Amino acid sequence: TACSEAGIPVIALVPRARIADLDTSLPLTDLIFSPPDPDELVVRARFALRQEQENNSVDKGEFIRVGDLVINTSSYEVTLSGERIALRFKEYELLRLLAENPGRVFTRDALLNQVWGYEYFGGTRTVDVHIRRLRSKIEDSDHSYIETIWNVGYRFNES
Repeated sequence: TACSEAGIPVIALVPRARIADLDTSLPLTDLIFSPPDPDELVVRARFALRQEQENNSVDKGEFIRVGDLVINTSSYEVTLSGERIALRFKEYELLRLLAENPGRVFTRDALLNQVWGYEYFGGTRTVDVHIRRLRSKIEDSDHSYIETIWNVGYRFNES
């Protein structure tokens, strides 16, 4: 809806007897039973506005920070200890996908499908080559962000 696209919270006022009729596909921020208590209405509206502002904050939506590594998802830039790191597009996409899902293990096939797309016909070792190049650019003896899970794939570590 226009409200959710504009970042405006939507609070539904619903009679308790009609709760079963509520369309759960609506992008509601909150739900209040009618008749509402005026104080509750004010508190819930303030809470919804604050939550929407936090959800749309630049720092939360555009940056992934892990220690000294910063990924700016809106400008496709990566910095390490304040230094800009030049990454190829696929390296960036790999890093971003892994960093957005810390702790999750991705198989090589899953990485190929999500980063290269389903039409890619090359071998899964392509992922290994890109991971190796990526590691050479962002890792050193003090920082190991991407962990190899032998015979499976890769995982991003936050520590």
